[in-house]
Amino acid sequence: MSEAVSEPDPFDVADRIHTAAIRLLRYVRKADLAAGISAPQLSALSVLVFNGPQTMTQLASAEQVRLPTISKLVSDLESRELIVRGADPSDRRVSRIFPTKKGRALLEESRKRRLTRLVDSLSRLSKPQLTTLAAAADTVFTVALHGFSDDKPSKDSGLNQ
Repeated sequence: MSEAVSEPDPFDVADRIHTAAIRLLRYVRKADLAAGISAPQLSALSVLVFNGPQTMTQLASAEQVRLPTISKLVSDLESRELIVRGADPSDRRVSRIFPTKKGRALLEESRKRRLTRLVDSLSRLSKPQLTTLAAAADTVFTVALHGFSDDKPSKDSGLNQ
């Protein structure tokens, strides 16, 4: 007699992904010590590099902190010449924060160190494990993209494959 295969419990899957994401982040974040700036500073710089120039309010919202906290963080990044403040090209009354070339380079170096650390771990997997993980990573990425909006993933998004 064959065993019945039960449907995966979404809560259990979510719990496992959440735990894995936290552990992976802690693991790769150890490489950030070489950046010479704090994790919150690196995170804010990442928002600016990957999402484009932001107002203080937008950056505080993205980092889920209050304006006084982001103001201090921005001042610290500015003193290290990793960001600059400038007028918004479409509305000169609005000030935006822009990453500098030095800031972009520092972030890219840090990202490479993180990815190298992760690649070192992934290189220990068998080809079938890596193939399975690649497919799961695509699905998790799709879920993450749709998790930040009220839109439900479409059947064409890869979640139903």
